[in-house]
Amino acid sequence: MVKYYQQHDKFYVSVDCIVFGFDGSQLEVLIGKRQMDPGRGEWSLYGGFLEANESLQDCAHRTLLSLTGLDEMYMRQVGAFGEVDRDPGDRVISIAYCALINVKDYDDSLREKYGLEWVTLDKLPEMYSDHRLMIHNAVMQLRRRIYTRPLSFNLLPELFTLTQLQHVFEAVLGEPIDKRNFRKRLKQTDIVVQTDLIDHSSSRSGAMLYRFNKEKYGEEPTIKL
Repeated sequence: MVKYYQQHDKFYVSVDCIVFGFDGSQLEVLIGKRQMDPGRGEWSLYGGFLEANESLQDCAHRTLLSLTGLDEMYMRQVGAFGEVDRDPGDRVISIAYCALINVKDYDDSLREKYGLEWVTLDKLPEMYSDHRLMIHNAVMQLRRRIYTRPLSFNLLPELFTLTQLQHVFEAVLGEPIDKRNFRKRLKQTDIVVQTDLIDHSSSRSGAMLYRFNKEKYGEEPTIKL
């Protein structure tokens, strides 16, 4: 086999996964102590190196499956991070992926297996290399897209109240939303469908349960609120 590009340097390519969850009031991210040198013991995202026979998306899927045990989830590429000195170990270019999961679907034994912790965004510690920048960029992308894509539904159970949905929006945006305006704008769309079920966990009278309108909008529709 003819070898091309022999005159060029070779670099490592890695994938780092930013897994967001929702605890009912705040957005959390899954991080852990680094288990390899350099940077052993520092807080970091969970990732892995790209193998010769896989695409970036395949590598991200493999890494997330190992990390969460979930085979289907929202996953989107955040971007490439390639500063020359970003990794003290070698020349490494990292592609960050963002995933959104419902924390209740996550097998907590995997968190313990990998020594991971759910940490809210306001309590992020110092982290290895540029991992905090990756998280920041991912959050900024979520904030830009939450009103045009149904991202929030990935953080909720299949059935939810409008209050729970509003809390997800507030957690992602990092600011309170007026309840009346939120529900008024929500009713102007058909992104959610009211069910015949009532949630009695928060009050005696209960609150109506809703579901995402998958029949109309599919997996990742364009919506406007």
